[in-house]
Amino acid sequence: MSQHIHTTKDGSSTLFSEKFDQYYHNPNGAASESLYVFFEQSGLFRSLEKSDSLTVLEIGFGTGLNFLLLADHLKQNHIQTSVDFYSVEAYPISKETATDINFTDHISDPEITDALPQIFDSLKPGMNTFQPFDDLELSLHLFNGFFEDFNPSKLSADFIFHDAFSPEVNAELWSDETFNKLAGYSHSDTILTTYCAASKARAAMCVANWYVAKTRGALGKREMTIASRSEEKLNDFKRLNESRLAERYLNGDFE
Repeated sequence: MSQHIHTTKDGSSTLFSEKFDQYYHNPNGAASESLYVFFEQSGLFRSLEKSDSLTVLEIGFGTGLNFLLLADHLKQNHIQTSVDFYSVEAYPISKETATDINFTDHISDPEITDALPQIFDSLKPGMNTFQPFDDLELSLHLFNGFFEDFNPSKLSADFIFHDAFSPEVNAELWSDETFNKLAGYSHSDTILTTYCAASKARAAMCVANWYVAKTRGALGKREMTIASRSEEKLNDFKRLNESRLAERYLNGDFE
């Protein structure tokens, strides 16, 4: 899949995918949006301070940005929480592209970004496990393939980063079947966050029995979506009418 590197407004790199005709991240700030959507609004930063271990599941490894931001946060704050980071990527970038990507304004330790080309160079089809940092309890379980073929054992995610290309071009990853599958990798307090605010995507979550809320989006986007298996986890956000959205989805209102 052809990709072209683009520098976003916060200085971090993203790619433009010709296959999906979209940027991988917000052109107004790749790293800034990721930090806001997946780390701050989800409560992951707070959880890292008080948990002995956490599991993250990401849909769309892309450039590896979220994994690098997590590693950097652990290093800079001397956090020894054990983290298993699962991710899925059907179209991995090349070692050469990974080498040319620039996250130095947001990743303070060069060792962290240096690990990225090595990861992509070693990637094989199926599940791959890496422990690239000797001083961190951080394991990367990267599945090279399609989400429909992703079937890890004993995965129970505390946080889900739903970071796929948009529903307009990658609809299968925003279906009720996908969110049902994600529910199977969740527990009662799991939090799912995504940059997406599309009504159809939110309705698909509702059909899969997620509680769904909205909050302010990042970098000029009006809204983003946060969902959970627990109603209490969404107390600080504006809940949506899940039953009505599910009804509309099943009636085909979003087709």
